[in-house]
Amino acid sequence: MKIFRGLLLSFILSIAWSSIAQSYLIKTHFDGTNNPPVPNYAKPTSWAALPDKKDYADKAPSKLTDNQTDAQADVFFIYPTTYTDKPTDSYLWNADISNQKLNRKTEESSILYQASLFNGSCKIYAPYYRQAHYSVFLTPSLEDKKQALELAYEDVKAAFEYYLEHYNKNRPIVIASHSQGTVHAVRLLQEFFMNKSLQQKLVVAYLVGMPVPTDSLPTIMPCKDSAQTNCFTCWNTFRRDYIPTYYAYGLNHAVCTNPLSWKLDEGYVPVSKNKGAVIPPSYTKVRPQLCDAQVHQGLLWITKPKFPGSNTIRTSIYHAGDFSLFYMDVRENVALRINLFLMKQ
Repeated sequence: MKIFRGLLLSFILSIAWSSIAQSYLIKTHFDGTNNPPVPNYAKPTSWAALPDKKDYADKAPSKLTDNQTDAQADVFFIYPTTYTDKPTDSYLWNADISNQKLNRKTEESSILYQASLFNGSCKIYAPYYRQAHYSVFLTPSLEDKKQALELAYEDVKAAFEYYLEHYNKNRPIVIASHSQGTVHAVRLLQEFFMNKSLQQKLVVAYLVGMPVPTDSLPTIMPCKDSAQTNCFTCWNTFRRDYIPTYYAYGLNHAVCTNPLSWKLDEGYVPVSKNKGAVIPPSYTKVRPQLCDAQVHQGLLWITKPKFPGSNTIRTSIYHAGDFSLFYMDVRENVALRINLFLMKQ
């Protein structure tokens, strides 16, 4: 699969806004005889978010509303790598979904600041899965990387199959993902949507935080504007004029959407067009006009955003903010695309 072309070795060299040095690196090889228990997706506890479960995806910033009860479409959300610390059990390369400390970390980061933006127009389904440890992006062992990511994908696939059988009820589907989640989302789209009848139910896919080449999804094209459906968007955010050392590992041929214009061209979009960011630590506050955006050769460039505490942020890699810097822009865009999709039915 072309999404795996070398880029996984080097791409996530930062979990952005945090120090790589703090992440634990696994040095022993993958042991397929010692995997965490297989999740049972019939149990609500195997899901980080469900529409009828009280969870962090239900939360909404000030003056916004969780509309999942009346939503006419679903989002299947695959969260990024949160398994970065030294393992506390015997399962090294993949996380145990019963690890409550890790689950809380996932909920208070990705589910709160990413998945929740979809609750204005979607029912949110986000499975816990035996995510691969951060080490898969740094290990020189292709076999360790492959096996750990494969195990993680098995869960994502099983959760999606359970969702289709028990929850979907022939409703329109949005696929959304970030970072490691996007690696799995691309495979999911290839296996379940491309050249399959289910593609007709795809409203849009937000494949964020990982390079996605155009030819990864031959029958699902990159979205050309804010209103197109049955297409995908993708971006990876960096400070203006910065080109990462791992640029040639996939970013150089990645699709890049500007989430302020929803176009693929390199036109500059000023900060005045940014509808609002929702960033830590104040989830309840929407910060309008926080950053501009411009596509540059597969990268999404922004001018360093200014907010209380931003002077302490030294990184040029805004990976952690791929969704949250454009929280309101994505929230309004998914609502628009769903409405237009439903009008065509």
